[in-house]
Amino acid sequence: MRRHGLVLFLVALLILPVFAVTFTSCGGKEVKKQMGLTDEEKARLEAERLAREKAEADRLAKEKELEMERQRQAAAREAFLNDHAYFDFDQYSIRPDAEIVLRAKADYLTENANILAEIQGHADERGTEAYNMALGDRRAKSAMNFLETLGISGTRLTTVSYGEERPLCSDKTEDCWQKNRRAQFAIIGE
Repeated sequence: MRRHGLVLFLVALLILPVFAVTFTSCGGKEVKKQMGLTDEEKARLEAERLAREKAEADRLAKEKELEMERQRQAAAREAFLNDHAYFDFDQYSIRPDAEIVLRAKADYLTENANILAEIQGHADERGTEAYNMALGDRRAKSAMNFLETLGISGTRLTTVSYGEERPLCSDKTEDCWQKNRRAQFAIIGE
């Protein structure tokens, strides 16, 4: 019986290496996966992960840049429509502060070459209705002429006078009257 156990033991020692060689040669890839990735595979996966992160960061940066540009354009449009060129009492010459406003409007029109604008001339309530209509007209045309000297084509601009018909303020004070003596802009086409 001892001998029989010894024979079985020796047979097992001889057969075991054959099974080990068979299993490792047939399933080498499985063993490799179980043991972990090679350095080359790890480097490839890391490079892929970094590339995905960079692409996502680039996408987010581009989205932020586009949003900032949309906000800039919206603010420029808002300023174009709401910043007015003001005039002195009974005058239609361009004041230095109005020149700054009109230069900004010229910049906006240059950046947005498809826009057609209407320049609306206004006057305060003092003076006759006919006089204020004529004064509003001269103010609108004065603003238009200034824009043309800055390179804006007159074909993109129209003028209209509202005289005293559309006041921004109705108080009977100089501050209020000053707000009403203006050239105001509207976008009439894009």
